[in-house]
Amino acid sequence: MDIEVLGTLAVREHGVSVTPTAPKPRQVLALLALHADQVVPVSALIEELWAGAPPRSARTTLQTYVLQLRALIASALEQGAAAAEGGEGAEGAEGVAGAAGRRTAKDVLVTLPGGYLLNSGGGTSDVREFDRLAGIGYRAMDAGDFPGAARQLREALALWSGPAFADVHGGIQLDMEARRLEETRLCALDQRIEADLRLGRHRELLAELTVLASRYRTHENLHGQFMLALHRSGRRGEALDVYQRLRATLVRELGLEPSAALRRLQRSILMASPESPVATDANSERLVRVG
Repeated sequence: MDIEVLGTLAVREHGVSVTPTAPKPRQVLALLALHADQVVPVSALIEELWAGAPPRSARTTLQTYVLQLRALIASALEQGAAAAEGGEGAEGAEGVAGAAGRRTAKDVLVTLPGGYLLNSGGGTSDVREFDRLAGIGYRAMDAGDFPGAARQLREALALWSGPAFADVHGGIQLDMEARRLEETRLCALDQRIEADLRLGRHRELLAELTVLASRYRTHENLHGQFMLALHRSGRRGEALDVYQRLRATLVRELGLEPSAALRRLQRSILMASPESPVATDANSERLVRVG
């Protein structure tokens, strides 16, 4: 089974979609897919579907949605077996037929005490691949391998085609998971930009950082990186303008001043000539205020 949630929801068995179009079964599949190979409690699924006000028939209705998902999975398994019998090569056909023969819809969407488990059968998951690539990138950053870090983190971020669960009407659980995933994406993005700055790619980053600073209006790390990229491109005045806009937004919307690290960066840029480098360690302290 191949699972994609970093953008639109796509779940395939033997290359055949098992993603329902109806909103409620789609929510159920999205939560099961995110936690593939782990038990998702019935209580979590009910909370996702009915937000703390479940009907008396909640468990029965949930079972109906599970049956609908199993019907889609069964159809995909049958198509996989039919494709194998159609002659995709002796060895490949034997492998697909064997897998299709062993797995039933109940083997894929498993009922367990207290919940359900979506058995991926060792298939792909874009969330797991993102975590793997980002982890390699973070370790490369720690080791000072900035080209390797930039490459691995760029590959990780390329797995995202939009907000997580972009086409799923999420409830409490999915909305919380979408926010968590977005935070992991922002962390990887922050580190990838940091690696690119260390490699002297400040001019290449300007267009991207212009968009990011506008989208994340109180994210201090991104604004600090934008200031560095502008200053190193000989645009000191614009770098200082970025600081002033961020400060005005923080004061107006959050009642907060910029962090000490960002204030130090602003002073360093203010005192330097446009051609003078600003020490990178002025922005290396992690800035935790985001928005």
